Amino acid sequence: MTHEMELDGFDVAILAALQRDGAMTNAALAEVVNLSASQCSRRRSALERAGVIEGYSARLNAARLGYGLRAIIRVNLSSHGQGKEDDFARFVASHPQIRSAFSVSGDADYVLDIRTRDLDAFADFVHRHLLPHPQVSQVRSEIVLKTLKDDRGIAVT
Repeated sequence: MTHEMELDGFDVAILAALQRDGAMTNAALAEVVNLSASQCSRRRSALERAGVIEGYSARLNAARLGYGLRAIIRVNLSSHGQGKEDDFARFVASHPQIRSAFSVSGDADYVLDIRTRDLDAFADFVHRHLLPHPQVSQVRSEIVLKTLKDDRGIAVT
């Protein structure tokens, strides 16, 4: 069971600022949210302890690093059950091309967000790894042509 943490205006401002720049120091954060650096530090630590802030990372430019192809793949499994779901989850975890994976409702069992260097690498992943997987019965792929929005944060209010 999840418990929602009560956030006040300062907490919301801290979270919004940290989503824009997770490397922000407490002194810089204090200027943005209009609190002392020590208050920001205490509140930030409390948000981390409560699990509201799960961690910090850098956003990398995939294209500049040579990963020019992004695809969305919808996958249907041939059968279901805890062992089969666990097996597919291990498959997902073992392939770095799969950047995100979601169990979904609707006409697919899973939706995968894939990043590869190019179409050849994508085809190789699909044909050599995904399609031969024993639980996979159907794969439908869409190549991302243009990203209109890719906001990984949460709209805190």
